[in-house]
Amino acid sequence: MPEEANSKIPITVVTGFLGAGKTTLVNHILNANHGKKIAVIENEFGEVGIDDALVMESKEEIFEMNNGCVCCTVRGDLIRILNKLIKRKGKFDAIMIETTGLANPAPVIQTFFVDENIKDACVLDAVLTVVDAKHVMQHLNDVKPDGVVNEAVQQVAFADKILLNKTDLVSAEELEDVKERIKHINKPVEVIECQHSAVDVSRLLGINAFSLERLLAMDPEFLETGEDHDHGHDHEHHHHHHGHDHKCDEQCKDGKHHHEHDEEHRKEGKQGKGKHEHHHDHKHDDRVTSVGFQLEGELDMQKLNVWLSKLLQERGPDLYRSKGILSIMGSSDKHVFQGVHMLLQFSSSAEGVGRPWKEGEKRISKVVFIGKNLKREELLEGLQSCLAKPDEPAMKKARISEEIDTEVVS
Repeated sequence: MPEEANSKIPITVVTGFLGAGKTTLVNHILNANHGKKIAVIENEFGEVGIDDALVMESKEEIFEMNNGCVCCTVRGDLIRILNKLIKRKGKFDAIMIETTGLANPAPVIQTFFVDENIKDACVLDAVLTVVDAKHVMQHLNDVKPDGVVNEAVQQVAFADKILLNKTDLVSAEELEDVKERIKHINKPVEVIECQHSAVDVSRLLGINAFSLERLLAMDPEFLETGEDHDHGHDHEHHHHHHGHDHKCDEQCKDGKHHHEHDEEHRKEGKQGKGKHEHHHDHKHDDRVTSVGFQLEGELDMQKLNVWLSKLLQERGPDLYRSKGILSIMGSSDKHVFQGVHMLLQFSSSAEGVGRPWKEGEKRISKVVFIGKNLKREELLEGLQSCLAKPDEPAMKKARISEEIDTEVVS
């Protein structure tokens, strides 16, 4: 690497579909014995932030962005946050960006080449894509409406390294099918098999894996971002009520670019053979929404377990992701649940997951569901039925900030 590049701040982009294990990977990297100080930028799909609370206590600084996908409306704010970090150069060794599971990585990559200040100060080290071995085929095969991008395909296509996660949940034959499919989309990519996103950090940081030349060879127009590149998500914010639906349903134009791979591809969002095109000029699937709630009052763990299990059993195929920070009756620990389709896992701060309740901290549960055709009122009613004292006025009006909070979250 040239000496000039060595003086730049290395950037690692962590992407992957909802529930693949991105936050688990971030935790793994932050807590590994690598001696590096890492600044983290997080983005969540939806208005109720969860992942910041799931990132374990560490010396790193968490910048959480909640106003939409990094690939669209947040890109300008991503530039602003990166410039803010650049001014603090020397206080950390690297920057890690965790994108939402519904992000197309292409515009994030473009950020490091279209903004001169960032281009001069930073170098993109690698795009790491975490892939859920159990569910990825479903997402790659998801037939989208015309003009709607398949984010799972994009995330695989732009990866410098694939972390094939949750390999313990599939058979050897299924694992081979997944690897074959990945190679159809991104032939040269290195695939690292893992469980719980545990990979030697030396294989992930400071690896100089990103190659702009490779992208430009596939798409000479990749860096052209004219004024027609509208980052116009229509984020449907509902103020002053108990839940809120988040939609990305307007056309998100990040360049009329096509990344053509010469190998044939099997069905990737739609049937077809020949060259596979990665469209940056895309729409998000407006069937996919995020519904978030904040509740005051303690929850009954048994009621919650029964309700969530039933919900995932009935709606699992369309429920991409569910997660929450919970205040449980009779427990001083902060409890966490995470679901991916029909898989559900409970844990708590007592087990080292998330942060414990601080002394004097108001115990408010936060729950988010992401999936197709979600029914907010139905979810709200089910969640309220899990309250230990259901007669209490427990639903808290969630504050939806119009501004992206770029302050350090402690």
